[in-house]
Amino acid sequence: MKLDGRASPMKMENTPELTTERLLLRRFRPGDEEDLFAIYRDWEVNRFLPWFPFETLSQAEEQLAKEQAFYRNPAGYRYAICLKEEDHPIGYLKVDEGESHDFGYGLRKEYWNQGIVTEAGQALLLRLKEAGYRYITATHDRENPASGRVMQKLGMGYRYSYLEQWMPKDIPVTFRMYQLNFDGSDWTYLEYWNRYEPHFIETI
Repeated sequence: MKLDGRASPMKMENTPELTTERLLLRRFRPGDEEDLFAIYRDWEVNRFLPWFPFETLSQAEEQLAKEQAFYRNPAGYRYAICLKEEDHPIGYLKVDEGESHDFGYGLRKEYWNQGIVTEAGQALLLRLKEAGYRYITATHDRENPASGRVMQKLGMGYRYSYLEQWMPKDIPVTFRMYQLNFDGSDWTYLEYWNRYEPHFIETI
């Protein structure tokens, strides 16, 4: 594995509206509470995510407040995934503002296996390249290979695996780390490799 310097993204508008053939990607806004609750309360949707499923609408209201506060940051992206004809969030897509530029998503299960996250992700990747991002990373629980397939469809490549005690669920999880370098270089983001043990490279 090779690691070298990293270029900072250009300062551009945080989470501008994007559209695809089927989708509208927009900021979360007041009125999205019920839709957020539908996403975060489902056990299957959140099975491989660190938090416990929401139990009350007030938790979704708190999450909405966090999403809107995020938009005051100069970097990072947090999108509501909506079908164009409905404009109601059915999922979310994000890239964190930290050095890892961690890519993540969630989608209501009735919309699984329709290529929605891949379609949304492709639009976001184009935006990231325009903004000057050099790379993104993403991790998934080894027990959730479907998430890894989404990363592969977006052009991300597997780099390594590591074991983490995941909070707040407080369970040991083996993660697979994927990465996409927009400049075509072969270096690897090693923060997780250096922080967690055991770490190893799998044949997948």
